[in-house]
Amino acid sequence: MKRKYLALCLLGVLPPSLHADFTYTETTQITGGAVLGMMKVAGAFSKQARQAGEPILSTVTVKGNRMVRSNSMQTEVVDLDNETITTIDHTRKQYTTMTFEQMRQQIEAAIRKGKEQQGSDPQAPPSNTDLSFQVKVRTTGATKDVAGVTASESILSMAMDATDKKSGEKGSLAITNDMWLAPEVPGYEEVRGFQERFAAKLGTVFSESLNPAMLASQPGAGKAMADMVKEMSKLKGIPVLQVIRMGTTANGEPLPAASEAPLPPSTSPEMLSAGQVAKDSATSAITSSLGLGGLGGFGRKKKAADPAPAADTATQGPAVLVESNTQMSGFSQAAADPSKFAIPSGYKQVEPKIANQ
Repeated sequence: MKRKYLALCLLGVLPPSLHADFTYTETTQITGGAVLGMMKVAGAFSKQARQAGEPILSTVTVKGNRMVRSNSMQTEVVDLDNETITTIDHTRKQYTTMTFEQMRQQIEAAIRKGKEQQGSDPQAPPSNTDLSFQVKVRTTGATKDVAGVTASESILSMAMDATDKKSGEKGSLAITNDMWLAPEVPGYEEVRGFQERFAAKLGTVFSESLNPAMLASQPGAGKAMADMVKEMSKLKGIPVLQVIRMGTTANGEPLPAASEAPLPPSTSPEMLSAGQVAKDSATSAITSSLGLGGLGGFGRKKKAADPAPAADTATQGPAVLVESNTQMSGFSQAAADPSKFAIPSGYKQVEPKIANQ
C-alpha cells in the first residue's frame, strides 16, 4: 500500500505527457512568377539577388517546448516556457531575443502606423470600394509519391477582393496553396503538438492586439477569419509538399494552383500587359489596405494625366507575382542535440527594435 501511495504521489508531480524529439528537413525555393524573372535580371549585377533564387535547406527540430529552424543564413529558436523568439544571424554573427510581449507591441505599432498612413495618404483607396474575402479548401483526389510517402492533394485558395461601386470592376489579391498531404509520419505529432501549444500562447498575444475595433475597420474580416478556421479544418494530414502562389486576378477569376496551370519556363521578367494594368484600379485598393503599396506597380494610383488603358479581355487573366515550392524530408525521431538551440560562441546580442508606444 505504501509503495502504491508513493507511486500515485509521483504521478501527481510528473507532467501529464512526456515529449519526444523530432527532426526533419525543409527545402524551399522560389520557382516562378514575375519576381523570379526580376531576380534573374538583378542577378547579373548582384550576388545577393542570384542567391535569392537558390534552394534554401532548413533543419527543423522540436524538443519539448522548444523548436529550432536553422539554415546557413539564419536560425530561429522558439521557447514556449520563456515565451521568447531568438533570431540568430549567421552572416553578421549576432542574435536578437524578442519576448511575446514585445511581439504584441510590434503588432500594435504596425496597426497604428498603417492606420496613420491610410488616413494621411492622398492615394488611399476611395470610399466607393467594397472589400470582401474568400477562403476555400477543396480536395482533388489526386495522389503522388513525395519523400517516400503517398500524398493526396488539397488546394487552399484565399482572396481579398475589391469591387469599384461605380464601374463594377473587380480585382483580387490572391494566394493559392497547392498542398500534398501525407496521412501520417511517425513522430510528426510532436510538431503538431508544439504548434498547438504555440498557437495557444500567441492567442493571448494576438487577442490583445487584434481587437474587435481593428477588425471592424475591415468589413468582412471577422467572417473571413471564421471561414478560414472552418475551411482549414478540412485539411487532413501532413503537408509534405506545398506550392504557394501569390498574384492578382480580375473579375472574380481564381488564381489557379500549380498542378492546374504550371508556369511556363522564363528567363526574363514578365511585363504587365495592357489588360493586366487595366485591373490595377481595383487591385490597388487591396494592396493599399494591406500596406503593400510598394509591391511592383500595384497599389499606386495612376496620374490624372495618364490615358486609361484599353480593355484587353484576352490578357486579363491571373498574373502570378511569385511561386514558391517547399518540400519536407529526412524525418527522424532520434534524440536531438541540445547544442542546436544554443547561441554560437562569439555572437553578439542585439536588442530588438521595439516601436514606441
